Amino acid sequence: MIELIDFTHTPSLISEYIAQLRSVEIQNDRMRFRRNIERLGEIMAYEISRRLAFETTTTTTPLGQAEVHRLSDNIVLGTILRAGLPFHHGFLNYFDEAENAFVSAYRKYKDSLHFDIHIEYIASPSISGKTLILTDPMLATGGSMEMAFRAIATKGMPKRLHIAAIIASKPALAYLEETLPKDIETTVWVAALDNEINEHSYIVPGLGDAGDLSYGQKL
Repeated sequence: MIELIDFTHTPSLISEYIAQLRSVEIQNDRMRFRRNIERLGEIMAYEISRRLAFETTTTTTPLGQAEVHRLSDNIVLGTILRAGLPFHHGFLNYFDEAENAFVSAYRKYKDSLHFDIHIEYIASPSISGKTLILTDPMLATGGSMEMAFRAIATKGMPKRLHIAAIIASKPALAYLEETLPKDIETTVWVAALDNEINEHSYIVPGLGDAGDLSYGQKL
């Protein structure tokens, strides 16, 4: 069973950045939009770090020895191109020694409403026995996230999986509960949870197309 950590109803700076990302007035500032996504990545990286493994050791200061706690989990940060890049960068700002994985997943439309998810590119280290943090700002249907996980899993199976999204839909969570492996301890972290997706499989109310808002419209 997937554990869900939902920050929707616990007001914090996460709430403030979500409000700015959703606003049609503020989100037109592309640089600010990307930075707010990056900030949410930083905050969620910290929150996830509280669930990771640390070891107690000592370090030498100019005046003596101090007991410290050092991260002992081997972290791989994975993301889905292109919208995931600023979110991923926020995580990388905090997990500065993490390995990284990148997957290109996109919707290939059969008509105006129906599409398949296609994977064209993957670059990943070995995942075997490591902690995989897989990030994507928008978790609409769950299909891209599942396909991205399956692609990265060709490089080995992680010991633990964390999925982080800025806005997720309830249908996406149900889909991941059904399709992800049951033998891997999985936690999904969301900054906001919306109830539904529309006929085009976009989250409602959501915030629009995170990739276009970050980098400009694609043809």
